[in-house]
Amino acid sequence: MTRKLQPGKLIAATHNKGKVAELKDLFEPLGFEVVSAADLNLDEPEETELTFEGNALIKARAAAQATGAPALSDDSGLEVTALGGMPGVHTAIWAGEPRDFYVAMEKVERELTAIEATDRSAKFVSCLAVAWPDGHEETYRGEVHGTLTWPPRGEMGFGYDPVFVPVGHDVTFAELEPAQKHAMSHRAVAFDKLKKALL
Repeated sequence: MTRKLQPGKLIAATHNKGKVAELKDLFEPLGFEVVSAADLNLDEPEETELTFEGNALIKARAAAQATGAPALSDDSGLEVTALGGMPGVHTAIWAGEPRDFYVAMEKVERELTAIEATDRSAKFVSCLAVAWPDGHEETYRGEVHGTLTWPPRGEMGFGYDPVFVPVGHDVTFAELEPAQKHAMSHRAVAFDKLKKALL
């Protein structure tokens, strides 16, 4: 049974500043005070699931239990058709430590070149999970389809945005104004589903 999410404190269960900024943009106009796991010095739990939904729930559960407040997490990534859906749930791992997404973008391009891929289609997937301290949970999935370009273009956005051109556009996510990207991103699609169900 779906449970309404009441305005107030909401823990963003992430240490990724780009994601925190997007979640603040989405939730704060609706009366939520978004506080990140990084702000609270919460540990990052190990993501051991093989799906975006599973990993999003791991993070949301950990933050809800640690704070006693509802927690929201996003697990998202890039699925490249010609690479069998990789990097997928390993999207961040491909960037290494410390995370360098230019290294990750180069790795994707190298792998596509190695198999002489003519199909450059890809999709960004986002799964938003909300967990309450009493164990109630909800998940919502969003996708946005596009193609990969090389070399990277644009200074806005984060992650793989500079190589992803969404369907119907000729610019990358990193070349779009943040408001434009937020309106159509995979996270926005998932958020729209969440909003209709929980808010």
